[in-house]
Amino acid sequence: MRRAILALFALALAACAAPAEEAPPAQNTAEAQCAAQGGQLERVGRAQTLQCVIHYADAGAACSDGSACQAGRCIAEPQEDAQAPVKGQCQATNQQFGCYSTIVNGAVTTTICVD
Repeated sequence: MRRAILALFALALAACAAPAEEAPPAQNTAEAQCAAQGGQLERVGRAQTLQCVIHYADAGAACSDGSACQAGRCIAEPQEDAQAPVKGQCQATNQQFGCYSTIVNGAVTTTICVD
């Protein structure tokens, strides 16, 4: 009888043990799909949401319009002289958190801040 009680106690303890850590199946699928696009899952934004981040080969290249960039977005560089021609660079990734201005045909068209 005592052995039976000890066996039941051991089974109860085993059932309470923390399971081995592994990524949920949905995350593994998302990670595979993201990798197939050339990206990797990263936590982004203020909410630290898990998203597929793709780094572009032409990141930081000089541009005056999105047509010069792989991803189609030319981001304004900070400028001290407001009279100087607008300078831009191709966006680094598909994630645009923070404040930035978009350049189209050599002119700043929109400024937006995203958290």
